[in-house]
Amino acid sequence: MKFGQLKTVNVRELWAHEEKDFTPWLCENIGELSAALGLDLEVLGREVDVGGFYLDVLAKETSTNRNVVIENQFGQSNHDHLGKLLTYAGGKDAGVLVWIAEKIREEHRQAIDWINEHTDENTLVFGLELNAFRIDDSKPVFQFRTVAQPNDWAKESKNSRSTEVSSRSRAYQVFFQGLIDELRDKYRFTNAKLGQPQSWYSFTSGFRGVKISCWFGAGEQLTAEIYLDVGNKDDNKRRFDLLKQNQLQIEQAFGTALIWERLDEKQASRICVRKTGSISDDDFALASHREWLITQLLLFKKVWQDVMLPLVIETETEKN
Repeated sequence: MKFGQLKTVNVRELWAHEEKDFTPWLCENIGELSAALGLDLEVLGREVDVGGFYLDVLAKETSTNRNVVIENQFGQSNHDHLGKLLTYAGGKDAGVLVWIAEKIREEHRQAIDWINEHTDENTLVFGLELNAFRIDDSKPVFQFRTVAQPNDWAKESKNSRSTEVSSRSRAYQVFFQGLIDELRDKYRFTNAKLGQPQSWYSFTSGFRGVKISCWFGAGEQLTAEIYLDVGNKDDNKRRFDLLKQNQLQIEQAFGTALIWERLDEKQASRICVRKTGSISDDDFALASHREWLITQLLLFKKVWQDVMLPLVIETETEKN
């Protein structure tokens, strides 16, 4: 048997320029970074102004709505980029800080570890190295290698160890942990790793301002939904109305009638399905709720990608 030789590739062969090439590519392929971090990210902006400086990428973590600042750097990490990362985090009230460099120097890895050790569970800092390889003359492949991350990130949330988390919040966390584990491992639906002690969970649809969510509500109601919130009320209502005009086509694709909530008094709108369910139900019922949610979330993602999104894109293309 003959083996190929693994060769290191200079990342500049893949992206000639960090700002002009790598950062735009990262925004278009944010799922690659999401997978490396174990978070679901949605890009909000590129080269975002922060007090006269420019943040490479501003994103949102869909499961907690925390702002995410991403600082990219070709070459070795340096003090200048560490300072920028912290400045951007303060300017954008970020809960997740991500520093990507070709090489994270040891003193900067230690600095990231120190920040993670001295901040609460709502602040997460990651240091990733960007590598590229090829075998003999094959096509190159890239790799995000995590060299620094929050303590015990891969094992459990710091929240789960907190005595301040109520038994009900803990029950939500356990329920959604099982949900996201199955969605991630069996269906590759999400990159998220950790359930949160909250009554809801949101996943990226791959389209900015549109989330696929589920939540326990008042009156023992369990909801799965497409949630439209692009940050502008008029745009949300316009897209909702467009989809509502195609209700028959959408519901035929989904396989059942949907609940259409324009929510005129709010900025966002939703399209959803509901069933009776509470986090206080017994284990058998909770398992049934989780199975139902998985089915509905998978359906919403498929119908969004196959039917709803093409309608939105076609209409907005014609408008422009």
